[in-house]
Amino acid sequence: MQLSSASLPVGGYSFSQGLEFAVDAGWICNAEQTFDWCELLFEDSVAVVDLPLLIRLADAIKNKDSQKFIYWNATVLACRETSELSLTETAMGAALIRLLRQLEIDLSVWETILDEEQISFIAAFALAANYWKINDDSILVGYCWSWLENQIAAATKLVPLGQTAAQKLLISLGDNTHEVIAQAKMIDDGDIGASLPGLAMASAWHETQYSRLFRS
Repeated sequence: MQLSSASLPVGGYSFSQGLEFAVDAGWICNAEQTFDWCELLFEDSVAVVDLPLLIRLADAIKNKDSQKFIYWNATVLACRETSELSLTETAMGAALIRLLRQLEIDLSVWETILDEEQISFIAAFALAANYWKINDDSILVGYCWSWLENQIAAATKLVPLGQTAAQKLLISLGDNTHEVIAQAKMIDDGDIGASLPGLAMASAWHETQYSRLFRS
C-alpha cells in the first residue's frame, strides 16, 4: 500500500502522460470521455507493456539475473515513444531509487547497474517490491492502482472532475484490474508492445502547448 500510494514522493503527480493536451484539444471534456481514455490506455498499454515488463523485471530481480534486468529495463524505455513519456519513466525511476537509498534499503547487488543505466520506474518499483517481499499478484495490483490514481488525479485537475466523479471512475476502472492482470500474464516476450498513435501525438504536442500544469 505504501509503495502504490499517491503520497510516495516519486513525482507521479507531475506528469499527465498526454492527458493535458487531450483535454486542451477538446478530445476529453467530461467523465465519460475520461473513462474511455483511461480504459483504452489501461487495456492497450498498461496490460501489454507495463505489467508484462514488471513481471519479467520482478523475476530477474528474484533470480539476481543482472543481464535480464538490464535487457527488460531497456525494453521499458524503448517502449516510451516521446520525450514526455520517457521523462516520466526515468524521472520517477530515479526518484524512487533515491527514496529507497534514503530509507537505507540494501541495493548493493544492483549498485553498478543503478550507477550506469537509466532506471525505469517499473524497474525501481520491482526492486522495492522485492525488498519488501511483496508477492507477484500484489505487485501487479499495486502498480495498476498507482497508475490509475495518477491518471484520475490529473483528470480531476484538467477536465475538471468533481471528487465524487473521480471516485466513481476509480471504482469503474478498478473493476477491470483483474482482467488486465490476467491479460498481462498471457503476453509472450515477442508480443510486448503497444501502438497508440493518438497518445504519442498528444504527448509530443504537449511540450509546445501554450499553457501547462504538468511537466513535459
